Amino acid sequence: MNKIINFFNTLSNKKEQFAPINKHKIGMYVCGPTVYDDPHIGNARPVVILDLLFKVLKCKYGSKAVTYIRNITDVDDKIIQSSKDRKISITKLTKEITKKFHEDCEYLICESPSHEPR
Repeated sequence: MNKIINFFNTLSNKKEQFAPINKHKIGMYVCGPTVYDDPHIGNARPVVILDLLFKVLKCKYGSKAVTYIRNITDVDDKIIQSSKDRKISITKLTKEITKKFHEDCEYLICESPSHEPR
């Protein structure tokens, strides 16, 4: 893939050509879900869009050049409250919701990120 990749830069208010600092080491760090309740369409939209970007970057620069990190927020006020409301531990809640999130990602045919810290 030799096509130019352009992004809209909200700071300059213009489309700009993507030029990685190092074309052999491109990193994507993105916010994943806060796992306090069942996944919803708001969780799916960024997963699908960023999965597409991950695939495009790997196609253009090679699969070994791109690292995609998506965090899972498993400690948060909403999570604490949800675990209290459901009368289950935070660990049990976050494991259940994270599992559902991953199942939804598979259903949407999205690749797993390179790393997924919690």
